[in-house]
This record gives sequence, C-alpha cells and structure tokens, in this order.
Amino acid sequence: MAEEQSAQERSEEPTAKRLDESRKKGQVARSRELNTFFVVVGGLTFILLLGGELANSTANLMTELLSPTAELIINPQLLLPHLGATIQQGMGIVAPILFATVVFALLGPTVMGGLSFSLESLAFKLEKLDPIKGATRIFSVNGLVELVKGLLKFFLIAAIAIFLFFQLQAEIMVLARLNIVEGIVRSGEIILWASVLAALSLILIAAVDIPFQLWSHNKKLRMTKQEVRDESKETDGRPEVKAKIRQLQMQAAQRRMLEDVPKADVVITNPTHFSVALKYDTKRSSAPVVVAKGYDLMALKIRSIAKDNGVPLYEEPPLARALYASTELGEEIPASLFLAVARVLAYVFQLGRSAPTDYVPRPKATPLPEDFTKYNEEAL
Repeated sequence: MAEEQSAQERSEEPTAKRLDESRKKGQVARSRELNTFFVVVGGLTFILLLGGELANSTANLMTELLSPTAELIINPQLLLPHLGATIQQGMGIVAPILFATVVFALLGPTVMGGLSFSLESLAFKLEKLDPIKGATRIFSVNGLVELVKGLLKFFLIAAIAIFLFFQLQAEIMVLARLNIVEGIVRSGEIILWASVLAALSLILIAAVDIPFQLWSHNKKLRMTKQEVRDESKETDGRPEVKAKIRQLQMQAAQRRMLEDVPKADVVITNPTHFSVALKYDTKRSSAPVVVAKGYDLMALKIRSIAKDNGVPLYEEPPLARALYASTELGEEIPASLFLAVARVLAYVFQLGRSAPTDYVPRPKATPLPEDFTKYNEEAL
C-alpha cells in the first residue's frame, strides 16, 4: 500500500538533476528488442556480404583438418604447431563476425539513450537475491509486457518462417539434385536470406517496445512535490541563505553606486525623499546617465557624499521623482526628460565656469510630460 501511495504521489516530471544522477548510476532507458534487432539483422547482413569469402576460408580450413599430410601423421611433434596454426586461422575467420556483432551490439544503446557505463550498476546488491522482490518484478507490469513481447516474437517469426518455407518450397526441393558443394552453398544462402527476412520482423516489436521503455523509465524517475522542493533547496540554497545573499549583493551594489557619486555632474533632489545623481559624458553616451539614486536614508547619503566632493545639488522635486521612478542605474534618461535635464546641466556648467562674483540666473522648472506627472511622493 505504501508503495502504491508513493507511486501515486510521484506526479512531477524528473528534473535535469534527477536525470543526470540516474544516468551516472547507469539507469538509462533501454530497449532489448532494439538491441536484438541490430545484433541479429546486422550480424546476418555482415555474413551475407562476406559470405563467399568466409565460406571459402572455412572450406579450406576444413580441408586441411580432414586431409592431414603423411608427414604430420608420422611426426607427432608437428601436431602442436599445426593445432596452433589451425586455431589462428579459425580465429581469423571468426574475428570479423565477432567484431561486427560487438559493433551492432553497441549501436542499439547508442541510438536509444546513448552509451553509459557505471560501476555502481555492476555492484553486488543483496536485495537482488530477495525472492519476494523477484516475484514482484515477474508479476509486475514490466513482467507482463515482457511476456507479451516474447509471445509476439514467437508467433510473428514462426508465421514468417512458415510463409517463407512455402514460398521457397520449390527451390528447396531442387537442392537434392545439386552436388554436395553447390547444395551446401545454396542451402546456406537460403537459410541466411530467410533469417534476415524473419529478423526484420523484430523491428515491429522494437517499434512497440521503444515508446514503452521510454515511458516506463520516465515513470520510475518521477518525483514527488516534496522531492522537487528539497532538490530546489539543495540546488539553489535555502530561502534564508538566498535572502542573505541578495542582501549582500544589494549592499555591494549600493557601495559601488555611492563610489560613483563623486564623479557625477549634478545631484537632482527632492529635499525630503529623493536624490538622483547624473553624469553626462558626450564620448560615452548620447544622453545623461543615472549613476546613483536613493530614497530616504540613501538619498541623504548621496547628498552628503555630493557635498563632501563638491558635486552641485539642484533641488527640483518633480524632476527628481520622475528620474527616480523612470530610470534605473546605468541607464540613460528618457528622451522626454531631455529638455528638463538639459536646462539643469546648462545651469550647473555655467556655475562651474563663472567667476565667484558673476550672477547666473536659476532656470525656471520645465513642465514635465503628462506621463511623469503621476510620480509623486505618495505613489512612490
């Protein structure tokens, strides 16, 4: 009951971390039917392509074995070297077939899921010897599916074999009229081609098995909502740790911002709440850039640093509120505020170039566009 309840709770798709961990453990979607198809069809096709050469090599080897020379019979000391040479020739005949079989055996896993090697999957586990769990696996959905696949393969291949027999019946009867060598060669060709055609039917089983194995593998890796939350905490950190990191990042950003205040051309303020420091570098930007801004205590800090470093303070509450609300740090001011800011900068630059006795009239406040009149102290 507990396992059924746990399976019902696993409603979440596996995360990338879960998939990666399962792959490291060797838990990858596999289709034995696809592997069988590649091995059988690929191996038989390889034998067909090299059938003539393999047959000649085998015939020559059998001739040497069954027709020993008189010298070999008389001198027993030659038997051991002759046996070694025979084994070497036999391995030379079998080696290409074994190599092709290994290649095709690796092709199936490569196509589905990719190659994955894990020592953990090879480790001995005592639970695998548990007869109760073994019986559970046999009578599970996977066990039922394997049984159905086995029966389908049996009946499908049997039906194709019977069909091929009746189709090739006349040619099979002709084999009795051929000499021994021709009969053996022709029989081998018929058997191989019939085997290939019968093995091709395995693709039908594989086409059904592949989607099932993908679904079954994904089902095994599904997670509960609690597991997803726990993994998120492990990956991204606990909420309190993330909050502390954000706080430290904000403090670092504020320190960097305050370091830029002495470089500003002007600080536009609202006497009680807002301060926005602007820098206009014609070589780097086409409009003034906000290098620092603050609200309440931070606004006081910006004004204090500006006074200590001789940066002009310009009081214009509507403009200060509009700049604070509409522009982020490092951004150029909106085009609709160009005129208002340009008059402020012109006034500040005139102050910087004028003599102490010169009088520079303060410009009248420029009316802001309707889009910026909504920014007032209550809204912010």
